[in-house]
Amino acid sequence: MGWFGLLKNLRRRKSRREDFLLTDAPRYVAVIMDGNGRWASRRRLPAIAGHREGARALKRTIRAARRAGVRELSVYAFSTENWRRPEKEVGALMEMFSELIKKEVPELHEQQVRVRFIGRRAGLPEGLRSQIGWAEELTAGNSAMSLFVAFNYGGRAEIADAARAAAAAGFAGGEPEFSQFLYAPEMHDPELLIRTSGEQRLSNFLLWQCAYSELYFSDKLWPDFGPDDLVAAFADFGNRSRRFGAR
Repeated sequence: MGWFGLLKNLRRRKSRREDFLLTDAPRYVAVIMDGNGRWASRRRLPAIAGHREGARALKRTIRAARRAGVRELSVYAFSTENWRRPEKEVGALMEMFSELIKKEVPELHEQQVRVRFIGRRAGLPEGLRSQIGWAEELTAGNSAMSLFVAFNYGGRAEIADAARAAAAAGFAGGEPEFSQFLYAPEMHDPELLIRTSGEQRLSNFLLWQCAYSELYFSDKLWPDFGPDDLVAAFADFGNRSRRFGAR
């Protein structure tokens, strides 16, 4: 099936997973969901309005990725640096995340999506930590797709935390063994990393895992990102040659 066929199927609102899998579509995808604040600012709306619209874009992306055969989707929801934002915005974000977990996780569970949060739990509101644990426990046995949500996450923090854990365990192995100390050892390295809003940097996201990821930058602000844009990213990925340092 060509890319036109993929786009046609992604536009269908089916409750079941599509039967097709594309051999050149990435199985492991990461997304830096950037541009929520600018989207709101351009409309003279509060920042939280952009974040809520961004949550709708994430829901569309999860649905489209699942239908396209993506096995793991990792998204950057809240970084360790985001605490520097205005206190009012951070508080509203924490409330929104709590609402979203309560509202969206049961639906993801019905779709057999496994939800896994990566990042530091310390410092998060107690109620939110409890909801994160509930979401992970509820969806632990699902196998259609894994959704990794990077929350209070930093790539350098993850490597530093892993190094401390490895030292405490007396670790003396190589790279493959070291990865077992990362937040989610079961996560595959993303084949494709998508960043929206026109910015072209990693912003401390999955620094270890994205060592050989293909990078795709979209000018779309995240709330405007849709299935057509995901198809464009996948098409670009399909045209690349991945050599991992070989000729």
